[in-house]
Amino acid sequence: MSEEPIEFVYVQVADRVEAEIRDGRLPYGARLPNERDMGAQYGVAPGTARRAVQELRERGLVKTLPNKGTFISYRPVSGGS
Repeated sequence: MSEEPIEFVYVQVADRVEAEIRDGRLPYGARLPNERDMGAQYGVAPGTARRAVQELRERGLVKTLPNKGTFISYRPVSGGS
């Protein structure tokens, strides 16, 4: 009997936001919505959105500035020639 690992909802949200960051839909320097708006956008509770943002910080993709907000800090590496 094989059991699939449980993936928490906040990880799913963080994965979706990470995909949006990496494909350029959320560019470097863009501000993430606040927790309430982000929760509404992704269909989750504000606390889940907060945990997703924490996960994104741990992944090194965003930075939170006190009283300013959370911003995309990931810059894609250009592979130009």
